Amino acid sequence: MSASAVHSLWTNAADPITKIDAPKIEYGQLSPTLIVIGAAIIGVLVEAFVPRKARYYAQVFVSVVALAAAFAAVVALAAGGYGTTKAGIAAMGAIAVDGPALFLQGTILLAGILGVFTFAERRLDPAAHGNRVDSFAAQAASVPGSDSEKAALKAGFATTEVFPLLLFAIGGMLIFPAANDLLTLFIALEVFSLPLYLLCAVARRKRLMSQEAAVKYFLLGAFASAFTLFGIALLYGYAGSVKYATIAQVVDGTVGELNPALAGTMGNDALLLIGAAMVVMGLLFKVGAVPFHMWTPDVYQGAPTPVTGFMAAATKVAAFGALLRLLYVVLPGLRWDWRPVMWAVAIVTMLGGAIVAITQTDIKRLLAYSSIAHAGFILAGVIAASPDGVSSVLFYLGAYSFVTIGAFAVVTLVRDAGGEATHLSKWAGLGRRSPLVAAVFAVFLLAFAGIPLTSGFAGKFAVFKAAAEGGAGAIVVVGVISSAIAAFFYIRVIVLMFFSEPRPEGPTVAVPSPLTMTAIAVGVAVTLVLGVAPQYFLDLAGQAGVFVR
Repeated sequence: MSASAVHSLWTNAADPITKIDAPKIEYGQLSPTLIVIGAAIIGVLVEAFVPRKARYYAQVFVSVVALAAAFAAVVALAAGGYGTTKAGIAAMGAIAVDGPALFLQGTILLAGILGVFTFAERRLDPAAHGNRVDSFAAQAASVPGSDSEKAALKAGFATTEVFPLLLFAIGGMLIFPAANDLLTLFIALEVFSLPLYLLCAVARRKRLMSQEAAVKYFLLGAFASAFTLFGIALLYGYAGSVKYATIAQVVDGTVGELNPALAGTMGNDALLLIGAAMVVMGLLFKVGAVPFHMWTPDVYQGAPTPVTGFMAAATKVAAFGALLRLLYVVLPGLRWDWRPVMWAVAIVTMLGGAIVAITQTDIKRLLAYSSIAHAGFILAGVIAASPDGVSSVLFYLGAYSFVTIGAFAVVTLVRDAGGEATHLSKWAGLGRRSPLVAAVFAVFLLAFAGIPLTSGFAGKFAVFKAAAEGGAGAIVVVGVISSAIAAFFYIRVIVLMFFSEPRPEGPTVAVPSPLTMTAIAVGVAVTLVLGVAPQYFLDLAGQAGVFVR
């Protein structure tokens, strides 16, 4: 077959000289993302033009105002019916504006506001050379321990670039669960991953460990991105399109017009199965599911704790949103193929995260393995493959993100001479030294364990109920066993804090500024409200649980 014939098969357009239509962009429906990306660009300009003394305040102000405005835009869209009756596809088919997208975007923005509060904390470390210092390196580019770093510390430099980086990451995360074609999905993945790689590397204390964490995350993340991109190429080869709706039609066999090239690739299920597996693999990496979880403990431990808290909460929300959309909108016709694989991943993830967490001696690594176990619990809701499954996952993600940010915010408070005291032995007797901090942390641990009257219980109950009704009873049994194993190490930390003798050389609890206090207080409030009265929020997630196709 000649080259021109092949060309005419793929571009079966009538007239080559047709004029290109200007793209039609619904700015109102995309406003949450546009506000955040716009503020991130303003943040970059602040770094360039605002004097060094004023940058910190300018960045915090811009970040908080932008995230609050974006959240208001999400609420306005939801109130305007874009989550239910008016749900549709915006930006020429690239982005879906529907219930799950708006719900997840709202969750990410609230997590982002709390993240900014923990990033902006400047009262935990003692002042250096008369300047207040935060969790981030004075000058990220200088070699740890070098003269230039000491000079930067003395001059009172601060890495205020973390705020625009955070906003860029949030902007990518807002697009990720709403992406309606594979290229948008990939670009959003890179937009939120690259800032996170950088943020992981800029810890003030333990610089080398922080840089090692960033390199591990970057290499493994690049690897996962490559898999995702290869999968996208194969799916495009199979369906002749990167649009979710078109791929779904080709998978179901309901595609409207068949050209000979498409008819040739449609019969090739290997392209579809391998492509889908690779894209899902990239998403499972971001979620931190076993066996793609290897980066999680090292990165959570090495990254600055405010970054860890934000990353643990928001990345999970964005990645699970994208995974749900991919499985429910693009690949419902492949359900019999993907469900058994997801069964296996969920079971291994729940058990793996819970069992390995028992052996951990570092509080941040313990929370990392606990987050792996939670990824398994959320996957149980994904497997349900029903509207209840979607709404239970949305509710769980909302509940989980606040508990996580609150827990990591508490970790930043317990300090000794070397910075944060993350070794478990140093937490012994904390309940006697500062009962309030220990009690708050205990609330978060009980929520992680899924004890009744906390948001964790309501979330787990919703997810397991959806899984059981979706015919995945065995998953629920494994989930309950994993929860019991996980409860052991959460309760162990509580016992350590309240029933052990405090050590004389033990850590102190720093008194934070109102910013961190707010983040922790909101975390506790949400945990208790969603535990005691979850019904309103479950209904909200239920209304938001319908994907636009």
